[in-house]
Amino acid sequence: MTRNIPPTAVVGTQRTRRFYEDLTFQVLAGMVLGIAVGALAPDIGRTLKPLGDVFIRLIQMVVGLIIFCTVTHGIASVRDLGKVGRIAIKAIVYFEVVTSVALVIGLVTINILKPGVGMNINPALLQTAGEAAQPASRMGLGEFMLNLVPQSAIGAFAQGEILQILVFSVLFACGLASMGDKAQPVLNIVDTVSQSLFWVIRLAMKLSPIAAFGAIAFTVARFGLKSLVPLAALVSEFYLTCAIFFLIALVPVAWYAGFNLLKLMRYIREELILVIGTNSAESVFPQLIGKLKRLGIEESVVGLVLPTGYSFNHDGTCLYFAAVTVFLAQATGTALGWEQQLSLLFVLLVTSKGGAGVAGSAIAVLTMTLAATKSIPVGSIALILGVHRILASAFVFTNITGNCVATLVVGKWENAIDRRQLKNELDAGYREV
Repeated sequence: MTRNIPPTAVVGTQRTRRFYEDLTFQVLAGMVLGIAVGALAPDIGRTLKPLGDVFIRLIQMVVGLIIFCTVTHGIASVRDLGKVGRIAIKAIVYFEVVTSVALVIGLVTINILKPGVGMNINPALLQTAGEAAQPASRMGLGEFMLNLVPQSAIGAFAQGEILQILVFSVLFACGLASMGDKAQPVLNIVDTVSQSLFWVIRLAMKLSPIAAFGAIAFTVARFGLKSLVPLAALVSEFYLTCAIFFLIALVPVAWYAGFNLLKLMRYIREELILVIGTNSAESVFPQLIGKLKRLGIEESVVGLVLPTGYSFNHDGTCLYFAAVTVFLAQATGTALGWEQQLSLLFVLLVTSKGGAGVAGSAIAVLTMTLAATKSIPVGSIALILGVHRILASAFVFTNITGNCVATLVVGKWENAIDRRQLKNELDAGYREV
């Protein structure tokens, strides 16, 4: 007597995954449902914000340890401190050049389109705008350098300071690299811990559609659809600016590095869609680490460039700062000549490095930037609070793409990419193992 064995039970065969089992579809469905709930039942939508916050906290809970394990294992495995320094210098130079290009594109576009001209907002009416518009102290270069080094390594992990964790991880990894073979037992432990952390991430990702649903439902319920109409010009201008940046900067850079940008974006589409819903770059950091290594980039490059990019390579955030700062000057009638805008560009190059990948942090950095200019009223930030999350979806999307491109570019410079594997993976698209 024979039994009918289902295809999924046959060893060595692969079941075709149904469309509704794809995480991309699930996240998109969650976002659409969230928009419907937020618009039709705003009272319910306002209560759903914790769904997105819990997911982001799940990721934040392990992201510091993942950065530590990835950087430590990547650098210590190389055991060539000269190579580590070379990778870091190349990455920093690339970041500064590309973010400067982003700032210039942002300033030029906002000055040409002028979406804020004619609003004639009285800044005095905005002084009670809320905590997001409170005065902020200016962060100088000296303070920024001091904040690179944590007072306590444990404190850096406890507070989630990505840049401080990165500095500690690099120093710890260099110490292990100097020990040679004696460090191998520690590296084995680090690798085991890293695998367990990625298991936690895979578990958390199953909740991402629910997180996107809650975050979008809250946004629509809190601010409404009609309240976004008056600022549609700014939103349209900013999305156009991001598109111009992709065409002028990222597409040529990808062509130079020898890969197709659209194929790369298809490969990381689940992460790109997720950040649109959560507005948090941190929520996809662990997944990007795994995908970039799977593309054939050496672990030493991925482990150093991507975490550094999260603190130094904020292409989309720089576009946001440039566009919103000048928009607020236009809306409040604040005179801002080209000389002042060039000064603003240098201020943004410093303050943008303080922006973490956490949702909402850009508002705090924007407050700092306006305080540093001493000309644009800080209270005017209240004007863009209603559309901030819509703008954030675009700039976090741009940040993620820019950091992946940067990792591939530095990998090319270091000749640290398996070109055949890169081509095969991008041509086939990402497939779960």
